[in-house]
Amino acid sequence: MNSIQNRITAFAKLGAFLSQFSIDNIKKIDNIEHNDIFFDGFLHQIKLAQENNSWFTKNNILFSLQSLSKSLTASNLNDFISNLNIDIKNSKKVAIIMAGNIPLVGFHDFLSVLISGHSVLVKQSSSDKHLLPFLAKYLEYVEESFKGKITFTEEKLTDFDAVIATGSDNTARYFEYYFKSKPNIIRKSRNSVAVITGKETEEDFINLSDDVFQYFGLGCRSVSKLYVPKGFNFDAFFTGMYVKKDLINNAKYANNYDYNKAVYLMSEFDLLENGFLMIKEDESYSSPIATIFYEYYDNEIDLKIKLHQDKEKIQCIVAKDFIENEVAFGQTQHPKLTDFADGVNTLEFLSEI
Repeated sequence: MNSIQNRITAFAKLGAFLSQFSIDNIKKIDNIEHNDIFFDGFLHQIKLAQENNSWFTKNNILFSLQSLSKSLTASNLNDFISNLNIDIKNSKKVAIIMAGNIPLVGFHDFLSVLISGHSVLVKQSSSDKHLLPFLAKYLEYVEESFKGKITFTEEKLTDFDAVIATGSDNTARYFEYYFKSKPNIIRKSRNSVAVITGKETEEDFINLSDDVFQYFGLGCRSVSKLYVPKGFNFDAFFTGMYVKKDLINNAKYANNYDYNKAVYLMSEFDLLENGFLMIKEDESYSSPIATIFYEYYDNEIDLKIKLHQDKEKIQCIVAKDFIENEVAFGQTQHPKLTDFADGVNTLEFLSEI
């Protein structure tokens, strides 16, 4: 494998290729390398991804591609690797077991392995199997030294040196047992929360609607739980959420809303709802589609202690001048390359195997 700068250049070229696919516009741009081979083909892969998984709407796929394009610049990639000596002399084969909850959710691990100089063995989710192999082929075209370094498989994983696996809490237990003899990162289910203090503006709640509804709330960075002060009036919250009212026109979302509402009503749970979103008082972090859980808090210090105790269950905390490492309203779905999932530095792990 050539130098790390060659790999950075290749991913930056991929970022330029992806810049043609944004929510506002899909437009073929002159001077993008290998566009004659890949542009129309990738449009077809986007169509296949939509057909394969009805949660993967065109807008959700394009949002993911647009986010990746903004991340994959030479400057961002150089910052990403700047704190570690990761120009690996002894390349290993790293297996990645990817989730399929949102489009290209495993891309960051894929990037981390390849930019570190290792080979990658990818086992994709059947829910998200069309986009990444095509982008991998593009990388091989712009940087020939990637050829032979990228393998996709649907078979049982064999012949690898380390593993990064993402799944539910149940599958994580299986992963921990199965991969106990290999260096590993095992990711479990996590959710994101928002802390409301009463100081929020109308714009904050509108921005929060992005954190709640992007990808239909299926991402680990999606807010599924609110902490609100005693006596909080939810009117401002619902007003902010209302900008996403058209979500109910998505048949799969509407079916989940109707089903979960019926279950709650039959169980005689207390609900507040606005025709496309329900909120329910519940101590859990993981809420069903079209539902946000909430919990009241008495004082901020106790809440900070609770959030610290539950940090293994929480991916992001959305708040405004409340806690260290908080994420601003509306920003959970715009992570930087250095925002590692679960707070585990993947590059550091890869530099030590």
